[in-house]
Amino acid sequence: MPRMLDVSDEVRAEIGDEEADRLLTGDNAPGSYDCTSCRTPGDSEQERTSTVLFIGDETAVLAFAHATCLPSQVVQVTEEQLKGAVRSISGDTVDLDTEKVVPEQAVLGVTSGLVLIAGELHPALVVEPTAPIVQPGTTGVGDDFLPLLIEQGFMPVTELSEVPPVQHGWSVLLAMGQLHAVLQPSANGGQPVAWWQAHQPLQVTDGWRAAANKHQQVLMFAAPVGSIGRQPREDLLRDALDKAAANGKLVAAALPLAGT
Repeated sequence: MPRMLDVSDEVRAEIGDEEADRLLTGDNAPGSYDCTSCRTPGDSEQERTSTVLFIGDETAVLAFAHATCLPSQVVQVTEEQLKGAVRSISGDTVDLDTEKVVPEQAVLGVTSGLVLIAGELHPALVVEPTAPIVQPGTTGVGDDFLPLLIEQGFMPVTELSEVPPVQHGWSVLLAMGQLHAVLQPSANGGQPVAWWQAHQPLQVTDGWRAAANKHQQVLMFAAPVGSIGRQPREDLLRDALDKAAANGKLVAAALPLAGT
């Protein structure tokens, strides 16, 4: 039975037409899988599924994700990260032509949840990349994700005891009750541009939406890769945020709400 798989052009270019066609006809694709993004079960016979190719220095891992979580894409990672990820990714190691190297890129993972601060629930977005972020034009191996955000006005957080300051010019776009984008000021002073944009609008809970409408702002927390992870429950998400803050790996800001 054909699977409901999405294989992007960039993934096809890496794995070849023959392998891509085998996936699309169901010969080489899993029926059930654990989504590489949200870590919950998926079924490529019942729901649209994305093929995500993680490429290291010498090997590559083909993983699967709900199409609502991630689009089909190629993600460049270090060989060390890839070996660690193999333990948690439901996928196959594939041979890779070492001459085919894609530019390093990271995907921003965004999780919504309610966070209790000073006795009140606030709507929050937690942003964590899938790979280290480096300054444009640099060749270092460090992670500049938090310094880049601090340059933009986000504040380091050591504990979640008070609401962070408002980041003027930024906003969270909520439309038709769904999360569409995080907007930042345009460099030329024009209309705000998307700092992060959902490839498909994300559902939020009624409680999250009600809290966002009440406060007219959303708290955004950001942490480097590996600091938070995809947490299935809000209490676990809060624990991970507290730990990241205590370790000096968390920045935050309150972003005004755009839309309803």
